[in-house]
Amino acid sequence: IRRCVDDYQMIEEDDAIAVGVSGGKDSLVLLTALARLREFYPVPFTVEAFTLDMGAAEGRPGMDFSPIAQLCREMEVPYTILGSEIQHIIFDVRKEKNPCSMCAKMRRGALHDTAKELGCNKLALGHHKDDAVETFIMNLFDQGRIGCFSPVSYLSRKDLTVIRPLFFVDEADVIGFWHKYQLPVAKSPCPADGHTRREYSKQLLRQLNLENPGVKNRMFTAILNAELSDWPDRIIPARH
Repeated sequence: IRRCVDDYQMIEEDDAIAVGVSGGKDSLVLLTALARLREFYPVPFTVEAFTLDMGAAEGRPGMDFSPIAQLCREMEVPYTILGSEIQHIIFDVRKEKNPCSMCAKMRRGALHDTAKELGCNKLALGHHKDDAVETFIMNLFDQGRIGCFSPVSYLSRKDLTVIRPLFFVDEADVIGFWHKYQLPVAKSPCPADGHTRREYSKQLLRQLNLENPGVKNRMFTAILNAELSDWPDRIIPARH
């Protein structure tokens, strides 16, 4: 994470960084890592966590965020929970057959707005290396284009910078960190969980990597070397 933050100059002096915490392993590992990095990073920055409660679809329980609140208290990170009716709207009102696109758009807008309302100039999201390669596969197969989300994105309309400090981290290491530190991961209540196009890409990547050991890392290297137009320059400092 430190290498990624340095290479893409993700953190600057006096940044106020909001971490969107879904309750999943990725966002909890990101939150914990940034809270620790804050203690020794060369420039001062602050971390604030928030959860967008997606609500619950009919017949499904909501989520208990109290263990996350306790973790934030232990790490001395301010924590806010915001209510929404996103799941109810998508599954009960609109009855979307392909809910992921609309959900992502609604969630993204709410995350951006909340980060600004909290007085933060940066929003940290928990996408890791496997997510990047899966997104690459989805763009290639579904849209016929070479593309992937950027490690750093400046949203001029919101005056907000989105950073992804886990970009160099394998999902296996995220899982290892989660288990080692017993982070309070909550299972997603989403009715579509485990049945999405992303889940298909995840399983496909896993199979490809089993049949062609190392292919995931080679695909990730191809993404880094693709010189995608909307990506920032990567400045690699001398390491000792």
